[in-house]
Amino acid sequence: MKICATTLGETAGDLLSMTLKLGYAVSSTILFAAFAVTLIAQLLAKKYHPFLYWMVILSTSTAGTTMSDYMDRTLGLGYAEGSLILLTILIAILTYWRLTEKSMSVTKIRTFKVEILYWTAILFSNTLGTALGDFLADDSGLGFVGGALTVGGVIALIAAAAYFTNISKVLLFWIAFVLTRPFGATFGDVLTKPVDKGGTGFGTIGSSAILGAILVICIAYASLKERRNADIQPSLG
Repeated sequence: MKICATTLGETAGDLLSMTLKLGYAVSSTILFAAFAVTLIAQLLAKKYHPFLYWMVILSTSTAGTTMSDYMDRTLGLGYAEGSLILLTILIAILTYWRLTEKSMSVTKIRTFKVEILYWTAILFSNTLGTALGDFLADDSGLGFVGGALTVGGVIALIAAAAYFTNISKVLLFWIAFVLTRPFGATFGDVLTKPVDKGGTGFGTIGSSAILGAILVICIAYASLKERRNADIQPSLG
């Protein structure tokens, strides 16, 4: 679901900024406002709602796409410098979280402060992922497919490490969480770019529609599962 959301964030962000020609600044303003609305709703919620939670994830991904493109292209920072700046910010956020709360486990989010840190880290990780994905696809010479395969391979190794090693699951989670975004960025480009540029030619509209449908189905399943668990829980008491 995270990979689907981050890939959709790439295609939907490009749909606004490129296909609809709104530009990176205007698109970033619109999408950051959408992120703020969904985040406020999430912070006010008293319990976990799968649809609301994944809408915030999606909004951080779409906003991160255009924010990163604005930094790297409009401001002229470039993918490498933009990635370094965003990585520094993300490390600072996670370090502050670790020092003040003693744990960065996402299963121990119980206070308003920690939830704010969580969503701030997600926003910057998704913005970083876009810049890193573009760096891999363009500056590194790997191309869209090569970038997607490289990041996908690393994610597979992290998944294996989670099952077969004693490396901290929290550390592996955050590494994988960050890497799902460059995977989404490169794989999103594979879907949207023309065939002569190394893509499949689905375009931003077609790709966004397909990914949106898949994500909605996954969220519906998660919501159904959540309701079933809620119905079963009282009988277990």
